[in-house]
Amino acid sequence: MEPESGLPRCYRHPDAETGIRCTRCEKPICPQCMVSASVGFQCPDCVRNGSGTGHAADANQPRTLAGGRVATDGRFVTKILMAINLALFIAVQVAGDRLVDELSLIGYAYNPQLGEVVGVADGEWYRLLTSAFLHQEIAHFVFNMLGLWIIGGIVEPELGRARYAAMCLLSGLSGSALAYLLSAANQPSLGASGVVFGLIGAWAVLTRRRRYDMRPVVLFVGLSLLLTFTRPGISWEAHIGGLIGGALVTYGLVHAPRARRNLVQYAACGLVVLIDAGMILARSAALT
Repeated sequence: MEPESGLPRCYRHPDAETGIRCTRCEKPICPQCMVSASVGFQCPDCVRNGSGTGHAADANQPRTLAGGRVATDGRFVTKILMAINLALFIAVQVAGDRLVDELSLIGYAYNPQLGEVVGVADGEWYRLLTSAFLHQEIAHFVFNMLGLWIIGGIVEPELGRARYAAMCLLSGLSGSALAYLLSAANQPSLGASGVVFGLIGAWAVLTRRRRYDMRPVVLFVGLSLLLTFTRPGISWEAHIGGLIGGALVTYGLVHAPRARRNLVQYAACGLVVLIDAGMILARSAALT
């Protein structure tokens, strides 16, 4: 209904006169109902049902560098990964060495405590992932969790939750795969170092992609590798495998062309999985 002033009334507030119309459906809207759009204003119904451009309702949501959704909590997945590590660490303290023997990475060996032959080559494929979340010593656990928290807080907001989770899992798998391939068959390995080094590789790729100063990253990578090869009892294979896996996955995620982003990103992750599977199958064949 048109009032005497000639101005229409808001379709949601009949008592409010307005000279503004929704740029999408042209319904009159008052200041209470106006939602800013790229051009003009839209009504709440058009905002709720779509972007006003013919795309889906979430088409105009901000995206990360890799195309993921921007989240308010930039460490959500990181917290979940840390919680998994903490749960397993507590379980190890309660259950003792037997749980470590059942979940750690080992190629193919007889375990006297379990009284049986164990290892990935014996069909215990789960060890490739469980070992990447397993810690026995508190110093090892704290050091890896600090790395996960600090570097994860840099990488996760850049990739988005789903892509970040995939990168972390593939980094852990790549570290385990290289350790399985090159370590002695009876050499056990455990820890989230593969994931942490995957984050370091991802951080380096992201810094290069953003064209930030690379010197701090190069220094950090150099120090990390120095500690890897100079400290005793370190599985350098897991560190290098995680570093390369994380860098490769992240490169595919952030350099994928927008027109074929999902296809290229899936292909990059699939390529890393195929490389890991090749190493695992080759080592299993050699051991059995």
